[in-house]
Amino acid sequence: MVVAGKETGSFRSWQVKILTATWLSYAGYYFCRKAFYVVKSALSDSLALNAIDLAQLGTAYLVFYMVGQYSSAFFGRKLGPKRLLLVGMGISIVCNVIFGISNSFWTIALFLALNGLAQGTGWPGCIGSLAYWFKRKQRGSVLGVWSTCYQLGSVAATSFAAFMLGQMGWRWSFFGASMVLLVIWFIVLFLHPNRPEDVGHELIVDEEDKDQPTDENSSLGWDANVIKTILTMGIIYFCIKFLRYALWSWAPFFLNKNFQLAGDEAGYLSTVFDLAGFAGVIFAGFASDRLFKGKRALITFLMLTAMAASFFIMYYRGATSLFYFTVSMGFAGFMLYGPDSIISGVGAIDVGSKRGALVAAGIINGTGSIGPIFQEQIIGWLYEKNHHDLTPIFFVLVAVAGVSALLTFYLWLKSRSGQSNL
Repeated sequence: MVVAGKETGSFRSWQVKILTATWLSYAGYYFCRKAFYVVKSALSDSLALNAIDLAQLGTAYLVFYMVGQYSSAFFGRKLGPKRLLLVGMGISIVCNVIFGISNSFWTIALFLALNGLAQGTGWPGCIGSLAYWFKRKQRGSVLGVWSTCYQLGSVAATSFAAFMLGQMGWRWSFFGASMVLLVIWFIVLFLHPNRPEDVGHELIVDEEDKDQPTDENSSLGWDANVIKTILTMGIIYFCIKFLRYALWSWAPFFLNKNFQLAGDEAGYLSTVFDLAGFAGVIFAGFASDRLFKGKRALITFLMLTAMAASFFIMYYRGATSLFYFTVSMGFAGFMLYGPDSIISGVGAIDVGSKRGALVAAGIINGTGSIGPIFQEQIIGWLYEKNHHDLTPIFFVLVAVAGVSALLTFYLWLKSRSGQSNL
């Protein structure tokens, strides 16, 4: 058994490898996820789809993405994180090839649903992998840096899809995404061990883990407070993912339709959200370790409160001003992504324990993934109902952001009274 703080040089080498493999894996998932959102406007023109049709397609993906998150909490314990990731990436590659050759609404809807199941394996698989390789006092900083995979991955995937759209048309946005993820599939195959024992190392054990059983099939040992905390984190993540996917899914579309940017230009400008989030997630990770000593609820509350303020700016001026829309989108990205990574990543490990990290991540992400389903339908309907006016849509974003801040304040109070380990 490796005691916290006593890792060997060989173990640290494997830590680097596991970070590299999982970082590339989750960044790679985004190439086969974001292409659809970037080409929405071109797809609507090519196949004569309106905003409600596009919302239905997005919903097909998001419903099964939620199912994939929950099912990964079960199958991940059976398969192990490496096999879970390889299966998920493989299916997603095939789905994106099929998108590129499709001309039918129903074909795209069917394979978007299958792609959602596959994409749902990514986060639980990666968090389940990382949980065994880093002790608690490292996790905030390490996962803060690691979590840049879904900012930089999103930026790279969005920019790549926009480039392919501008150069070769929307079909090649999908074909190119499949090629990128296929390369990463082979990297994970050769670089990623399931657990430390598979490469001759024993587990790192933190003080709070010493009395817990090591059998993967034994009870997780969660008491009522742990369960309540995980469920509350899931609801908070519902709000966060509602907001994140609202901008991912619709910002390029709004920039094209409401602000008259070209399709590729709209895709490039929408990356402001993720680029600002890159800085936010690193800030939150290091601050939660070094300023808040591993107690992450307070910084999460403060950042979500500031995020709500940024969406108010978007509501107040962003519907008619490209400048204010872009600035508020960037500010929202910085304040959203830090809490996003804490709640779904390091927080899932801290609250659920190492053995329960994959399950906790699956539950939190599964519950959170219901949020994007609602936003897709609500925003598509509001856009058509209000004759393309963005103001009612931005009001909804403000309200959801406010709810997330209030729920995180509740978790902070629970943490101060010793009822939560966040």
